[in-house]
Amino acid sequence: MNELAVRAVYVILCGAVGLASGALMGRGEAAPWQGIVLGLGFGGASLLLEVGLRRAAPRAIVSGLTGFLLGLVVALLLLAALGGPLAALPLPIASSVQVLLVLLCVYVGASLAVEKGQGVHLLTVLRALKEQPPAESYKILDTSVIIDGRIADICETGFIEGTLVIPQFVLRELQHIADSSDPLKRNRGRRGLDILQKMQKDAEVQVKIHDMDFPEIREVDAKIVALAKALGAKVVTNDFNLNKVCELHGVSVLNINELTNALKPVVLPGEDMRVYVLKEGKEYNQGIAYLDDGTMVVIDNGRRHIGQTIDVCVTSVLQTTAGRMIFSRLKEEAEAA
Repeated sequence: MNELAVRAVYVILCGAVGLASGALMGRGEAAPWQGIVLGLGFGGASLLLEVGLRRAAPRAIVSGLTGFLLGLVVALLLLAALGGPLAALPLPIASSVQVLLVLLCVYVGASLAVEKGQGVHLLTVLRALKEQPPAESYKILDTSVIIDGRIADICETGFIEGTLVIPQFVLRELQHIADSSDPLKRNRGRRGLDILQKMQKDAEVQVKIHDMDFPEIREVDAKIVALAKALGAKVVTNDFNLNKVCELHGVSVLNINELTNALKPVVLPGEDMRVYVLKEGKEYNQGIAYLDDGTMVVIDNGRRHIGQTIDVCVTSVLQTTAGRMIFSRLKEEAEAA
C-alpha cells in the first residue's frame, strides 16, 4: 500500500511539473493540458520501466545498460559522419532523423546485449579494455646450472615455462671452461655446451642468447643479478652463494637443489632403512652411507660396518638449503634402547 501511494504521488508530481512547464512555455489554453498529458505519460512510462527492471535479472540489467551505452556511442559516431547530409535537410526533418537514429541505435544495442550478452556486461568490457597482454617470462640460467645438466630434464617435463635466457657472458665463461687445460674443467665445460645444444634442439623449449652486458661489472654472478633486474627475470641456479646474493637484491631464484630436496621422499624419525656403509664419518666411530638420491646418512657407531649393508633406525633429519642429512643409529642398538 505504501508503494502504491508513493507511485501515485510521483505520477501526480510529474503531471504538476508538466502543467507548470506548459503554462510557462505554451501560448493558448491548450498548452497547459498538453503539459499535463506529457507529465502523466512520463510518470506512467517510468512506472512501467520500474516494473520491468524489478522482474529482470541483475545480469540482464547490467548487460542492457552496457548495450545502451555502446548504442549511444555508435549513434554519436554516425551523427558525426552524417553531419553534412543532415545539414542539407530542413531543420524539423533533420532533428527528427537525429532523434530516430539515436533511438534506433540505443534500442538495438540494449536489446542485443540483453538477448545475446550472457557473458557480456560492463565489467567484462572494462576488463577487456584494461587487460594487457602478459609480459614474457624470462628465466636466466647461470653457468653452474647449465653444467649440472638437470635443467634440460626439467624443461622436457614442462615444469619450467617461458623463455630461458643465456647471457653472452655466461656463454663466454662456458667456452673458457671448455678450453681449459685441466681435463676435469674441460669436460665440465663441454658438458655444459652439449646441454645447451640439446635444449636448443627441443622444440618445446625456448632458448634465447642475450647480448646485454655490463662492462663496469667484472664478476659473472653480479652481471646475472643486474641482467635479472633489467629484464624482470628469475635466476635459475644451483649455486648456494648466487642464491643468497639474489635474495639480498630482491631477485627471484629457482634453485634446482631446493627442487630436488622437495621431491625427495619424506623420512621421519623412528623409521628403518637399509643402507650400504661407504666410509667413516668426521666424528668418532661414525659411518657414512648415501641414498639413491644422494642424501647423506650419518650412522652412529657405524664405522666397524664399512663395506657392509646394514639396517639402521632414523633418529633425526637436518634440512638445509645445500641439502639434507639423515642421522641414524644401528637398528639393534635402537631396539635395545
